[in-house]
Amino acid sequence: MGCPDWPKCFGRWVPPTEASQLPANYKEIYGAKLKGEVEFNATKTWTEYVNRLVGALTGIIIFLMLLASIPFLKSGNKQIFFWSLAAFLLTGFQGWLGAKVVSFELHPLIVTVHMLLAIVIIFIVLYVFTWAGYVGKVLTLREGSEKVLSGIGIVVMALSLFQILLGTQVREAMDVVIMQLGYDARSQWIDELGANFYIHRSFSILVFIVNAIWINKVLKSGNQGTAAGKIARACFWILIAEIATGVIMAYFRVPAFAQPVHLTFAILLIGLQFIVWLVVNGKKYLKYEGVAATAGSQF
Repeated sequence: MGCPDWPKCFGRWVPPTEASQLPANYKEIYGAKLKGEVEFNATKTWTEYVNRLVGALTGIIIFLMLLASIPFLKSGNKQIFFWSLAAFLLTGFQGWLGAKVVSFELHPLIVTVHMLLAIVIIFIVLYVFTWAGYVGKVLTLREGSEKVLSGIGIVVMALSLFQILLGTQVREAMDVVIMQLGYDARSQWIDELGANFYIHRSFSILVFIVNAIWINKVLKSGNQGTAAGKIARACFWILIAEIATGVIMAYFRVPAFAQPVHLTFAILLIGLQFIVWLVVNGKKYLKYEGVAATAGSQF
């Protein structure tokens, strides 16, 4: 709630940097929308505003992706255009939903849906990116491996998504604890989070084990030196980093930098898992034949 209104921030297109730039009665005007934190905080305000600017930039880039996908309408892969269009439309809807996050004052359901839609958009963009031929035929599967890897891959992504949703619940609980205890009691935050935190922490063990099994099977399917193998190995190290940032938050008083890094690793991990899963199922979901000879060669 660094910006209590939308699309402007404190009624300005360029947010203030200090309280003196706000009306004298700004606490009365915005107090209810700031969830009790009526003292102006430039860091929070500009963090939220930069988030909006990055969101707008993302929308522009996805629009350029849509324009770049137009040549595929003349090829046998016209679905690439329609998926690009879907990503663009959903990004616009995501912007509207972001406004609702503000107007509903961080209602947990709206925040969670906002996060889920972001993941859906990421998946669509990665689908277009992979299909357009950048990854290409990078996975050589041993006979009978495809179904096994595909099935385990679905389980891996489902567990990762569930873990992300658990994380959003922990983050919402954290907001409540912070309001109750204040920032000076940072060392006590974790102890007050309740069952959601311990479930989230323990579930990470299962996520790690299943990921390790899947990655090992991908690498043993004759893909040590392929792009898919490299992506699978990257998934493993990102998972390690993800767990490490969780440990840092749990045992080192929840440093502010760790929270966005933790979430970034989670989204990066599930995105790369999706690319590997797509390539594993290339025959079913990616039409490689002819792509290089069409507009896909321009990507």
